[in-house]
Amino acid sequence: MLTIRADLVDAMVSHARADHPDEACGVISGPEGSDRPENFIAMLNAERSPTFYRFDSGEQLKVWRRMEDADEVPVVIYHSHTATEAYPSRTDISYASEPDAHYVLVSTRDPDEHEVRSYRIVDGVVTEEPVKIVDQYQVDQYQ
Repeated sequence: MLTIRADLVDAMVSHARADHPDEACGVISGPEGSDRPENFIAMLNAERSPTFYRFDSGEQLKVWRRMEDADEVPVVIYHSHTATEAYPSRTDISYASEPDAHYVLVSTRDPDEHEVRSYRIVDGVVTEEPVKIVDQYQVDQYQ
């Protein structure tokens, strides 16, 4: 299960709406080993495409180095789908390279509603997981 703060969900949805009709993408990092998303990092979709996203390799290297220096990992890797449901495409599945990450998709196909779903993707196998949205994390939740 992905437990995530509402402000982080709002940030993903806001980024997805701002980049629509292109797909938005980014990371939410957190302390290594915690499975707790903390730091929202909006990234550039190097493809600037409504049907495909790709992190800019230079930006990704900087973000991953910053996380490493802070003893953080990508807890959530997110992107949006602009015309389809929030389900990983074949390309999304083939690019999933962080087995411990939650892959979150935000669908902005409906201008008035959004859909947020989370998946684990390991060795090409997609498993949807529940998303629990909270106002704040409980102190002992991640200990």
